[in-house]
Amino acid sequence: MANTATQYAHEIALCRSLFGNKLKDYGAAWRILRLPSLTDQLFIKANRLRTIQDAGQQKVADSQEGEFIGIVNYSIMALIQMDRGVVSEPDLNLQDALDAYDQQAARIQALMEAKNHDYGEAWRDMRITSLTDLILQKVEGAARQADRRQLGQHAGLRGSRRQLHGHGELRHICPDPNAQFLNNPEQSLQLEVLTLNNQFPWT
Repeated sequence: MANTATQYAHEIALCRSLFGNKLKDYGAAWRILRLPSLTDQLFIKANRLRTIQDAGQQKVADSQEGEFIGIVNYSIMALIQMDRGVVSEPDLNLQDALDAYDQQAARIQALMEAKNHDYGEAWRDMRITSLTDLILQKVEGAARQADRRQLGQHAGLRGSRRQLHGHGELRHICPDPNAQFLNNPEQSLQLEVLTLNNQFPWT
């Protein structure tokens, strides 16, 4: 468990670094995104990873690791949006956005550690393809909930997104990206960026 905490801290630092660099370039432009927009980005990323896994090859150079980082960051953005609400103009400076990011990352780590206690880190024996499927399942479930309910107040959607982020982080922690196994029955995250960098530079 101690090793997992260390690995999590390392991986979340990589994700946070990219998030911070994007903040410097674009500001907190993502604050105007509604939750369905963020859910769609998560779906695009997860679906690309599954497509690549099924095909066994890829034609776009964007790394799968980068897709997982994008999933982590989009998930944290979604959690921040649920806590703070969507705005019409960016309202967070660099430090405020990073503080909000750190707050959500700490909550996610606490949830991961609680689940690791109950499941014994069974996720480490799961196939990576299973993690991808579980990510897609959670994304699609969250999207359906988002269509049915008022997004900012739905606790179930919040939990799904926090677990979704956890899956991406756990997949990122996996020491061998070609390993046959990984994650527990509630953890999965993978997907794609496409060429959406111009519209969605946070990938």
